[in-house]
Amino acid sequence: MNEMKHEVIHSFIALTERIANSRTNVLDFGSEDMVFYRGEIHIIKTIGDYPGIYSSEIARRFGITRAVIHKTLIKLEERGLVAKEQDEEDKKRFRLRLTEKGWTAYRFHEEYHQRLDRELFDYIGALNGEQLEAVSGFLKHAGRLIQNHA
Repeated sequence: MNEMKHEVIHSFIALTERIANSRTNVLDFGSEDMVFYRGEIHIIKTIGDYPGIYSSEIARRFGITRAVIHKTLIKLEERGLVAKEQDEEDKKRFRLRLTEKGWTAYRFHEEYHQRLDRELFDYIGALNGEQLEAVSGFLKHAGRLIQNHA
């Protein structure tokens, strides 16, 4: 059993190092206006998943500053991917929505993950409830550990 514990720990450390040192910083969906940094496409995904979200909520979800989100949103807005709508209840705040072009990027990103992550989806789908609980518990614990090393 100790050997299995060691193997799991080693695999987890190797995985986090691979992710941290990933060279795939840019996703190219086939045309010049559909090339994104990972942070950009994940902001687009978040806005698509939560239409009307505020930039401060995105910053909290990603654990980064509002200034970083604001800078990226300006770029996405200039590229015609994101639109801001003034909040009716608080005129100083803006709700974020995807434009038609933004939805195109969102769909490309979804297709990208469906294609590349199918094996993971199939694996998770085949687990029973007890196995899912174990994996979920491990991932939550691992997430806290990774935060300590960030």
